[in-house]
Amino acid sequence: MLSRFLFAQSRLSDSLQSALERPHVTGKEKAELLIRLAEIYRVDKNFKLATEKARQSATVALSHKNYTEATKAYTMLLNIKTSTQQFKTLKSTADSALFFAEKSGNPAAMASAYYAQALLYKALDNADDVVKYCNLGLKQLEKSPDPYIAAKIYYRLYAVHSAWNDQPKVNEYARMATENALKAKDYNLLSNCYTAMSVAKSNPDSILLYLKKSELLYQQYPGQVADYTYAIACINLSSAYLKYFPPTDLLAEKQGIYYATQARAVLKNTENSQEVIASSLGILSEYAKRDGHLAQAESYLLAAYKVMQGQQTPYYHTMINVTQALADFYGQQQDYKKAAHFQKEVNQYSQKNFNQEQATTAQKLEIQYETERKNNEVRILKEKEKNRRIQNYLYGCIAIASLLGLLFMFRSYHFKLRYSLQREKQLQLEKQDSELQLKLEQEEQARLKAEQLLLAAQQEQLKKEAMANALQLDHKNQMLHSIKNKLSDGAPVNMHKILKEEMILDSDFEQAKLQIQQVHPDFFHLINGQAQKKLSPLDLKLCAYLYLKMDTRQIAQLMHIEAKSVRMSRYRIKQKLGLEKQDDLNTFLQRLGNS
Repeated sequence: MLSRFLFAQSRLSDSLQSALERPHVTGKEKAELLIRLAEIYRVDKNFKLATEKARQSATVALSHKNYTEATKAYTMLLNIKTSTQQFKTLKSTADSALFFAEKSGNPAAMASAYYAQALLYKALDNADDVVKYCNLGLKQLEKSPDPYIAAKIYYRLYAVHSAWNDQPKVNEYARMATENALKAKDYNLLSNCYTAMSVAKSNPDSILLYLKKSELLYQQYPGQVADYTYAIACINLSSAYLKYFPPTDLLAEKQGIYYATQARAVLKNTENSQEVIASSLGILSEYAKRDGHLAQAESYLLAAYKVMQGQQTPYYHTMINVTQALADFYGQQQDYKKAAHFQKEVNQYSQKNFNQEQATTAQKLEIQYETERKNNEVRILKEKEKNRRIQNYLYGCIAIASLLGLLFMFRSYHFKLRYSLQREKQLQLEKQDSELQLKLEQEEQARLKAEQLLLAAQQEQLKKEAMANALQLDHKNQMLHSIKNKLSDGAPVNMHKILKEEMILDSDFEQAKLQIQQVHPDFFHLINGQAQKKLSPLDLKLCAYLYLKMDTRQIAQLMHIEAKSVRMSRYRIKQKLGLEKQDDLNTFLQRLGNS
């Protein structure tokens, strides 16, 4: 069955290519067919071919002055560039889409251009502007409905509100995206919308219902749902069976193993799919470990490790998860040499991931600054153009007044008065030009100030990282001092147990390190200064999580403890800090961190 679907998908792209070669195909039809081909290649992560077809579509559309199709082509190019993180050309591509949309005068084209702007600000992590341009796009679609673009916009709104944990909006936008995808009959988009609906639900039956709908589309419409989209649905199904069903439910386990295997099989010949394949192997490893098949669990994890190493530039988040799983596995098997090796790789990949994120953030800040600067330049140019038109009009009026003054000297008084009034307006315009020049100088000063703030932020980040490392080093020193005291007293020391506990604590600390670095650099010194009793490293870590406004459930997951233990730790910390029963620990930490 799998080979039939792969053949069908290839046949669909071949049929579109054949349609392009028909002798009487119009320019509009050719541009549309090229966009459809680009979308097929994009969802299958063949970004090279997707870019090629999108550029061809833009060329054909512009040669026929079809600005609506040109807008769609540039929107597609922007979508590809955001997926491949080509940040430098995002702004120019988004502006091209908006330029051609305005030339077309088509509301649907304007909606597509606003969707391109939303993708730009999504890449820049500016959620507010994403929502702003999505709403502008929906307003345009009120004039000329287009369910395909509407589904894309609603799906983007769903993603934003999902990150904001706004559950009512998440449900609403996922539902609206699904309804429009059904109208558009775009089954790959519909499959993604069904997956979004499953994310919006909390009931296991509802989650499985929508994920199975996504799976069914792949079977009902061969070639119209991308292998990658189907594989994601399979991964989510497998995860759901692992998460929501007990180990004693053998039928659920069989289903979970089937879907994890299916995800890996369907992406066997698909480019850029290593993360999904590694995830499927990770799930299979969890099932094997749960059933006591440790050799098989190890084999799956090593296979996932090998798959991720096959990437030219590994996806560090997945690589960290795989190497951490191997370190934990060997630690549980008391193979401390291998555990230490993979734990070292965890630290290396964590650092590489941090460096990559820092570089990406710097790029985004630079592009955001350039975007705002260009927007200001456009606004100023428009103001200058408006003033220039007014100025030309006034100069014309002055010339006419002068001519009439020569012809009708006896009415000189009236014309002199009129000339003086016009002169006063001219002076006002010159004043406005001077104010504009001053404004430009002020904006240049603001830019220099922004650069200084960026440098200060980078120095602040280094400070915070040093503080986080100092906290871990302090814990190591305390542990060594404790061992020294025990050895001095002649007490027995179980070094294997101590090493195992330290490896687990190091793993937790590395996972929390990037979060702790976001805290005010003097935060821990301030807490220790307020404490009546010495706070442990775990107490300090919990304080950092509370300052970062994490709830009890999130903290319990990060620290691998129960929610009840988190609440008991909060009470213990309040006692050490000398707080009264009615005092709120979160409020105290926020006030302390902002002081």
